[in-house]
Amino acid sequence: MKLVSINAGLPRDVEWGGKIVRTGIWKVAVSGRVFAGKHGLEGDGQADLVGHGGEHRALMVYQLESYRYWEAHLERSDFVFGQFGENLTVDGLADNEVCIGDRFRIGGAVFEITQPRVTCYKVGIRMNESRMPALLVAHRRPGFYFRVIEEGIIEAGDLIKKILDGPERMTVAEIDSLLYTADHPAVSLAKALSIPSLSQGWQNSFKDLLNSAASGETSGNADLVAQPLAPPAWTGFRKLRVQAVKQESEDVRSFELAMEDGTHVPDFFPGQHIAVKLRITASSSPITRMYSLSGAVGDPIYRIGVKREKQGVASGYLHQSVKTGDLIEASAPRGTFVLVEESNPLVLLSAGVGITPMLAMLHSAVSNLSRMSREIWWIHSAQNSSHYPFAKEVSDLIAGITRVHFARIFSRPTGEELQGRDFEELGHLDMSMLERLGVPKNAAFYMCGPGAYLTSLSELLLVCGIANSDVHVEAFGPSAAPAGQSAHSKPSTSRPGGIRSTRNFRQEWRFLSLGCAVS
Repeated sequence: MKLVSINAGLPRDVEWGGKIVRTGIWKVAVSGRVFAGKHGLEGDGQADLVGHGGEHRALMVYQLESYRYWEAHLERSDFVFGQFGENLTVDGLADNEVCIGDRFRIGGAVFEITQPRVTCYKVGIRMNESRMPALLVAHRRPGFYFRVIEEGIIEAGDLIKKILDGPERMTVAEIDSLLYTADHPAVSLAKALSIPSLSQGWQNSFKDLLNSAASGETSGNADLVAQPLAPPAWTGFRKLRVQAVKQESEDVRSFELAMEDGTHVPDFFPGQHIAVKLRITASSSPITRMYSLSGAVGDPIYRIGVKREKQGVASGYLHQSVKTGDLIEASAPRGTFVLVEESNPLVLLSAGVGITPMLAMLHSAVSNLSRMSREIWWIHSAQNSSHYPFAKEVSDLIAGITRVHFARIFSRPTGEELQGRDFEELGHLDMSMLERLGVPKNAAFYMCGPGAYLTSLSELLLVCGIANSDVHVEAFGPSAAPAGQSAHSKPSTSRPGGIRSTRNFRQEWRFLSLGCAVS
């Protein structure tokens, strides 16, 4: 293992999306001996000290092997050291091998791994590739941060020597997956929380997840505030007017939200969500829930779909009390669970109210069919027609489009519903259904729904020996409010919203007797 390059740079102003953004993402290779101190390299700086920097994020590390991977994947050959905003480019130290708490001696300094990197839209600026933040998460190549245990001089070419194993032996990739995948086993969360060197932000996130699991909260779809894909259209919360309320199914209502001044809402990435702040009573503290945007990019309004939960305080208030003309406080669109434009087949899998971000993705994918030769599979699981929100909108959207393949999976159809007319498959999603529906192995898979649905489907894919690379997952679960003035500023909120896991279908579909509890 070897230190290949030391990279540093100070913040600068750059133009991005018609705005001036201050960023420290531009790092350039520096020669000679460099001092590594408690808060970073001599001559280096960060613009956003909320998302970067500090003692536990003193130096960003990225691997030479990942450079080669991205050169092949993006078909580029113009990379220079520091391209990914890292301070140290290294040969070795793969994310799936090194562990949180591992310590290494490089030159005259000692470093400790504290957390994976949470990617931010600014790496997209540096790469001139807006998809890059999502790709780094989806392909499980985030890199990680070092804390400086012993300050000292380092130089490119120094050997990297491991001097201490971190406790619990949880790799950077494992920690990353524990936060971003749908399944958050309590045993694994407790194990991660027992690692003293894990940075405070990640510890807070895992504490939220563990507490939520213990309390059984399920209201809303929550979000760990990852670094955004683009600058938010506004910071904090602003009032939006409820333009329409519609009953989309037996237990789901949609709420159309418009700007107060009548202008079009800012665009969003298909798959993103907004935070909604609600004050249930005049004397109560506000509560915040995250709801996925279900409309089309470019619509003049935002639309969210809210399922009425039996014990849901927020959903009960929205269903019972919020009417057309009311004002609701909301954040700008956010989240990294977004549709990535590619040419390979696209499979959209959803269950229950998990249909909401998938519907935004379907709108986007269908609108792009004229310029992209892409096959699309839409597969939604529900109890029956009365629990299938936005059903007519979906059927109208894809009517007559031969490149869109459509399937409804009902677990409890009514006595009047007939297979082949009202639904295509009976039961729960399994591999035999995917085979019957002709789902290809070389597709990009996006999944959203309740935890049981995603856990069962993930287990099925695991039994098939599917590798992590092409499945993007979002789960619904407990929520927490963004803090401070910015909806993106708190790095410690529990998150099922975001790109969760990736798997590449490299084998033939196998027939499995295991079913999925999807509703």
